[in-house]
Amino acid sequence: MLAVVMHAPGDVRVEEVPEPRIEESTDALVRVVAAGVCGSDLSVLRGLSPLPRPVRSGHEFVGVVEDAGTAVTALRRGDFVLAPFSTSDGACPHCRRGMTMACERGSLFGEFAPDGSVLDGGQAEFVRVPLAGTTLVPLPGTPPDDLVPSLLTLTDVMATGHEAAVHAGVGPGAAVVVVGDGAVGQCAVLACRRLGAERIVVMSRDPRRRRLAREHGATDLVSARGQEGAEEVVDLLDGGSGHVIEAVGTSEAVRQAIGCARPGGRIGYVGLPWGVTLPLWELFGKNLTLGGGGANIRATMPGLLGDVLEGTLRPGAVFDMVHSLADAPEAFHAMDARRCVKALLRH
Repeated sequence: MLAVVMHAPGDVRVEEVPEPRIEESTDALVRVVAAGVCGSDLSVLRGLSPLPRPVRSGHEFVGVVEDAGTAVTALRRGDFVLAPFSTSDGACPHCRRGMTMACERGSLFGEFAPDGSVLDGGQAEFVRVPLAGTTLVPLPGTPPDDLVPSLLTLTDVMATGHEAAVHAGVGPGAAVVVVGDGAVGQCAVLACRRLGAERIVVMSRDPRRRRLAREHGATDLVSARGQEGAEEVVDLLDGGSGHVIEAVGTSEAVRQAIGCARPGGRIGYVGLPWGVTLPLWELFGKNLTLGGGGANIRATMPGLLGDVLEGTLRPGAVFDMVHSLADAPEAFHAMDARRCVKALLRH
């Protein structure tokens, strides 16, 4: 079968690899219908994330169950399923508290574990899913083709954007600032609107991304960055915002988020913090609350799924470029060069 394999920084290929098979009674074999390219995939491409050896890439995918182990009773062959970016058993102390990202038995698709093991990723024709009965989310039927992109966002970026909004304390009537105009930032705008925010300020200077943010519900756009951008937000919102979302993961973005926050505000951070040093004195001086981290997709996804199926939540527009699996390297490089917001791989 074909799969995307990351060999080294800048070296992403599509190769013929052995098909996965059922290894444990709790496994399922999924035929991938669509997969996404994520910003964290670009971290590997850029050499920011360690890559001790080649790995099958991808942690955002939806597909159809082809086979399942004897212990998987909640799924049947032919079920259309959504796969969170990490597996979870639903039973460990962390899963019971909704922290499925921290499952004691879980693994991240396409990522190396501390012991050097790796779970093959979802940018492939087929994927083995461990702990399938408590990881995969089945749909009641086969969705229409035009709904697949929106469903795919639930496996990561839409659920992540929603959790960022929750960490930032967004609710009815809130005035929110979103730092970051990529897929997660765009989905955070949708989440804020869904949660009842009255004003949503997006910090973006890219014309296409600004238009998309407007379509998603942004009420204000600020193109300035750094201290200048923060000062503009403070003026715009009469002292700053009590609810700020940081969806980039750079030191500049973190400081910009802190600058936009009013004293006593809350910041939800979900950007992968490569090389970020936390400015604790700035947080301390403004009495800010900082919360976030990796999203608990399996716990969050079911609450968003109904809205997507009903058509009241349509985050699929973040995919503005579609490639075949065979053309995945071009999709990676297009995202890396910011020629698109997010690339979708169709099978």
